[in-house]
Amino acid sequence: MATPSQWVHGARPRTLPAAVAPVLVGTSAAVLDGRWHLGLALLALAVALALQVGVNYANDYSDGIRGTDEVRHGPVRLVGQRLAEPAAVKRAAFAAFGVAGVAGLALVALAGHWWLLALGALSVLAAWRYTGGESPYGYRGLGEVYVFVFFGLVATLGTEYTQASRISLFGVFGAIAIGSLASAILVANNLRDIPTDTVAGKRTLAVRLGDRRTRLLYAVLLGIPFVALAGMAWVSTPWALLGLAAVVPAWGLVRIVRSGSSGPGLIPVLAGTGVTEIGYAALVTLGVAVAALQR
Repeated sequence: MATPSQWVHGARPRTLPAAVAPVLVGTSAAVLDGRWHLGLALLALAVALALQVGVNYANDYSDGIRGTDEVRHGPVRLVGQRLAEPAAVKRAAFAAFGVAGVAGLALVALAGHWWLLALGALSVLAAWRYTGGESPYGYRGLGEVYVFVFFGLVATLGTEYTQASRISLFGVFGAIAIGSLASAILVANNLRDIPTDTVAGKRTLAVRLGDRRTRLLYAVLLGIPFVALAGMAWVSTPWALLGLAAVVPAWGLVRIVRSGSSGPGLIPVLAGTGVTEIGYAALVTLGVAVAALQR
């Protein structure tokens, strides 16, 4: 039976910045709109965190029962390492989805935009279908698309919309930036797992592109957010350019990936990409806060 510590590690806490960052940037967009709301932001954060934990446990369960997690470098695999019963991990995934559903219902009710319930249901379905079901899209090279759409566009713009009842250009640029960084986390993970995924028949985007092109894709994804900063500064405030400070850790990560590091050598890149994402979002948020105080 898995220990509490193993359950925590199985939730893959290093991926949680991908849930926090879009809420920060989406709330920043709402601040610029002059209609931000702390309570709604916290509910959006609860939804994002619960969905992230849910998809992590669902991934653990689905990969585990297919046998694709038996030989892996990286975080604890509860099912693949036979630390927990598959049914227990599946229950944990749906419990997390349930928490996301309750928080999402409260968020929608308070915001008054009931049509967002359909978007929330689609998010949960997409989270499960990433590696679950008969034809999971994560096994067909579409995982990065899911992450970009749901942990970038939907999470960021959904956060802004529930608070401000509109979507701004700043929010769109921010959503693209956050989606790119979140996708880069998955690209780094799948780059590390190319050998084992190939053997297991898991045709991730990294497997399809191959090692060299996947490393190039990672570099491109880390570059996009800094281009987006120019757009954010153009449509709102030059203070958004504080996010440029995140280029320092981003450049270091790109150098590691482009150097040819593989296997365990890429594990620090996963954590580093998450830290870069949350740092980028925090710096943009700080810039928006400074601009708001100067009004």
